[in-house]
Amino acid sequence: MARIIIVAMLVMAAVLGGVLYYQQVYAYYEDVVAGPDAIMLTSVSTGAAEPLLIQNFAGIDAISSPLRYRACFETPISQATLTETFVIVENAEPRVAPRWFDCFDAAQIGADLGGDAIAFMGVENIQYGIDRIVAIYPDGRGYAWHQINQCGEVVFDGNPVPEGCPQPPESPN
Repeated sequence: MARIIIVAMLVMAAVLGGVLYYQQVYAYYEDVVAGPDAIMLTSVSTGAAEPLLIQNFAGIDAISSPLRYRACFETPISQATLTETFVIVENAEPRVAPRWFDCFDAAQIGADLGGDAIAFMGVENIQYGIDRIVAIYPDGRGYAWHQINQCGEVVFDGNPVPEGCPQPPESPN
């Protein structure tokens, strides 16, 4: 009888582990449809986000976390033009994408930042405390992801809003 109980517990653990893995890697993700403002960059002169001309867009996002957004695309606009026109981000750190979204290699993009790839501010506070970051290579390949900004890091840790940061939205209770 004890063997049956042990085997049942092991089977349940394996099934629940499989369900948990599926939820983390596959569930909740949806394809992002590329509209005219799918990728935007923040202008140096106006401080406003402006649409970037793109092609061959592939993107995913999930409602379970604002950090699950990833996108791959191409742009015909040169890196030189982009660096003169849009805000550059120094502390960009791409987040790992699910293996099945194979156009986005966070390790390679991260290694290339500061070298071939340049990171730009896409949209600051696309959701409170979360910025959309866009990296562009000299050949026009581009990648986008969401990253927690300085205000979000402090507020999400439960600390008071730092000076210079917007007030977080009221949470529904």
